[in-house]
Order: sequence, then C-alpha cells, then structure tokens
Amino acid sequence: MRRSLPTRIADAAIFTIVLIAVLVCILPIMHVVAVSFSSRDAVLAGRVSLFPIQPTIDTYRAVIRDITMIRSLGLTVFITIAYTAIAMIISVAGAYALTKKRLKGRNVVLFILIFTLYFNGGLIPTYLLIKGLGMINKLWALLIPGSLSVFNLLILKTFFASIPESLEESALIEGANEIQILVKIILPLSGPVLATISLFYAVGRWNGLQDALFYITNPRLYPLQLKLYQIVQNSQSLDIQSAESSGGGNQLSESIKAASIVFATVPIVMVYPFLQRYFIKGVMLGSIKG
Repeated sequence: MRRSLPTRIADAAIFTIVLIAVLVCILPIMHVVAVSFSSRDAVLAGRVSLFPIQPTIDTYRAVIRDITMIRSLGLTVFITIAYTAIAMIISVAGAYALTKKRLKGRNVVLFILIFTLYFNGGLIPTYLLIKGLGMINKLWALLIPGSLSVFNLLILKTFFASIPESLEESALIEGANEIQILVKIILPLSGPVLATISLFYAVGRWNGLQDALFYITNPRLYPLQLKLYQIVQNSQSLDIQSAESSGGGNQLSESIKAASIVFATVPIVMVYPFLQRYFIKGVMLGSIKG
C-alpha cells in the first residue's frame, strides 16, 4: 500500500528528529572515547574530534595503576549489588503486600507512598536525619536512604495484581503460606519486570553522586562517581610521574579524565545487553496490565 505524501513527510520528520537526538547523545561519547585513546601530543594540538589520533592506551594504564581508582571501582560494585538486593527485597515485599485487598490501611499506605512522589523532606532535613542516625562516612548512607523507589514499587504492584488470583487460591488450598506463594508462584512469573526494576536500581546506584558527595568525606570510602567527580571538577591528574614531569600536564589530565569517564561507564554498560530483552517487555507489562 502506497503511503500518502503527508505520511511520508511526517515519517521523514520523525526520522530526522530521532537521528538528531541520537547524534546529540552519541557524538559527545565518541569524543570522550577518542580523547582517552589519543596521544598527548594530539590532545595538546587540539586535533582530536571523533576518532583517536595516534592511538595509545597509556592513559588507561595510568588509571589502572591508580590504586584509589581500583578501590573505588570495587567499592562501587559492592555498593551497587548490595543496594540492588536491598531495594528489590523491600520493593517486592511492599508491592506484594499492597496487592492484597484484605490488607488493613492499604489505601492509606498507598496515599502516603504516592505523596512522596510529589513532596519530600528537603535536602537539609534529610542531611540532618542522616547525620543524626550516625551514617556520615558509613556505607549505610548509600544503601538505606534511597533503597525504595515508589515509582518502581508501583510498577511491581501493578504487575503482581495482574497475575490471576486463582493461582494463589489454588496454592492456599494446597497449604502454601504467603511467602511460599510469593517465592514459588509470583516471582517465577515476574522475570521480565524484576529484571527491569533491578536494572533501574542498579544503574541509579552506579551513577549516584549527590548522596555520596554529601555523606562521604573519607577518601577510602569514595565510590567511583565521586572519585570521577573530583578528577573532572578539580582537573587533577592521577598519581603519574609523567604528568608531573611533562610540560603538558594539564592536557594530559584531559586524557586521564576522559579515560576515567570511560572506565566508570563501561562496567554498567556491559550489564545492559544481558537484560535488554527483558527491559521493554518488563516496563510495558508493569505499566499497562491490571
């Protein structure tokens, strides 16, 4: 079937807009990667744009040799895994409980949760609370305060509510309790949405900077994003003797910063392909069913 002229014009306009959006996202990344792999002389001369000039991996060797960067990477991996596990346990338990119409006060709890989507306690009260709880310079400050996303919980609740009640009733007749129903029936049927929500939590924690900036002052507890923030903001090169002895130390730090950005981005990007097939399916199921 031949499409009309207005339809083809609309398709061309949409394609153009999407292409521009993709280029806006991709080109800066390509530039950062190119700088990270380019030689110091090429960076000094300003010849690097989208592709490496005189390719080298010296900057990555420098990043890997920095023990503080490796420590921050390991700490961030641990925090991300622990945070995602805690957040998923809380979200799954809360969402499952809120699907039960027999739960007393369910509507009140839902109202309170939804209220927090629009209003929060504010930055200063939150900081004073964390300080009062003794979490400053403790990993708990990065694990507990943000461990529940109401948005993610509502997606899970909507999905759980779409599962036929007859399955749970059959399990109850067979003598199963609520925990067994959740673990053996609900969760196995919820693979796509669980993978999607886990990805939301993991990416959010991996990229988290603000809470670490406020609550962590001990250099040994710096997560990777806070370490990267310091490198970028202060234009400080890593602990490399060549950076101190060369005349282009500032430009060398540009390469180091670019390599650090790539170093901090690649691990979480590598996780996405394994969950990609669940991503769109999980979001759509959790959003439109019920």
